[in-house]
Amino acid sequence: MARVTVWNEHRHERESDVVADVYPEGIHAVVADALEEGGHEVRTATLDEGPEHGLSEAVLDDTDVLVWWGHAAHDEVRDAVVDRVHERVLDGTGLIVLHSAHYSKIFKRLMGTSCSLKWREAAERERLWTVEPSHPIADGIGERIELDETEMYGERFDVPAPDTLVFTSWFEGGETFRSGCCYRRGSGKVFYFRPGHETYPIYYDEDVRQVLRNAVDWAEPGDGPEPEFGNADPIEEIDASDDRTVH
Repeated sequence: MARVTVWNEHRHERESDVVADVYPEGIHAVVADALEEGGHEVRTATLDEGPEHGLSEAVLDDTDVLVWWGHAAHDEVRDAVVDRVHERVLDGTGLIVLHSAHYSKIFKRLMGTSCSLKWREAAERERLWTVEPSHPIADGIGERIELDETEMYGERFDVPAPDTLVFTSWFEGGETFRSGCCYRRGSGKVFYFRPGHETYPIYYDEDVRQVLRNAVDWAEPGDGPEPEFGNADPIEEIDASDDRTVH
């Protein structure tokens, strides 16, 4: 069981009746419900929860995996909070980045690229093909996930080549997209998952919910040894004297 924090801007749900009809309690509530079904201990946090956006040191100390959904207010996330999350990911906290959070400050920093892409809102059909069926994130998922109405994201997706690509999408309008990308950054695991536009009930789809649960299981930190860095004493007995050092 992982300790999960689901973070959401929670702006669209309060400002748009269309979005509120789909997610009356917020996108974060529906995502949290899916993860609780998987037995995880889940809390939520939102952008307007104080100057730390609900992501205090104490909250992150109690978080194994952070799930991030953002869209219209990326620039409002304080850099100090991004610094804090970035440090935690490098230290081993898992990060699940959803849909339009590809443009979030934290994901762009971890990727080191613009994370730009093509997009279109036309309520078109999407097929997410499972291209790495043996990966833990694909556990329990069939050959494909069918979504009747989605926002299109199209290539080129300006991100580094994933360590593992789990899902790739085809859209009714003809585009394709790398929709399930796994990365390692420092000691942390990062998974980008494309579906989740706010005007469509994507996070009620059982296959999508299973992917989210699997992703948290995969991203949860392990119990391996803490890495050690810096000047190191020898393991075996050697003559360690060397007057040529400049340190």
